[in-house]
Amino acid sequence: MPTLYLIPTPLADDTAELVLPSPIRDVIEKTDAYFVENVRTARRFITGLKTSRIIDETTFFDLNKDTPPADTRRQIQELMERKRNAGVLSEAGCPGVADPGAVIVSMAHTLGWRVEPLVGPSSILLALMASGLNGQSFVFHGYLPIEKADRSSAIRFLDKEAQARQQTQIFMETPYRNDALFADIMLNAQGNTRLCVACNLTAPDAFVKTLTIREWKTQVPDLRKKPTVFLLL
Repeated sequence: MPTLYLIPTPLADDTAELVLPSPIRDVIEKTDAYFVENVRTARRFITGLKTSRIIDETTFFDLNKDTPPADTRRQIQELMERKRNAGVLSEAGCPGVADPGAVIVSMAHTLGWRVEPLVGPSSILLALMASGLNGQSFVFHGYLPIEKADRSSAIRFLDKEAQARQQTQIFMETPYRNDALFADIMLNAQGNTRLCVACNLTAPDAFVKTLTIREWKTQVPDLRKKPTVFLLL
């Protein structure tokens, strides 16, 4: 049976040499078909590794929120019939977590593929590690609602869950909406709730700080266009 490799990518530009272990390069060398969230980003990532892989001889299949599942199933079945391994690449970090990668992984299991996750950076786990919050019990919620009223309601719910269960609540946002989300957290979470803001992880200007909501109100960070993970407890 063929193998589906889950290949992590860097969280920050120009950090591949620092955060990616050598087995990832070895897999890239021998794999010529990929399911990717963004073809341009994937091509740039593979080219930047400077392996012997010829980019124009590499096949890329789109796998994003708009990709019809029937297309993905047909593509993986064709690869299976041709006995070709494949890789999955996220925009940043580990595929299958907070991205559409789980779709192809589920199909691979159903078809009997061998699935191999590779070691690499995960903004979610790195943020949890650095937060000082509960690492024994935590929940990742992905992206909160976009509409302000729904988002405010979600924050109040997560705040109550955190306190009632003593369970770290983890979520994120599209970078250009970070500041709006932070402002809503300030309005809807209790003053003694702890909030960790983990921003630009693995980059030279990485920023990780845990304070109470009351303390954050006096030192608002600039999170515009910076990948950020938020954790409440």
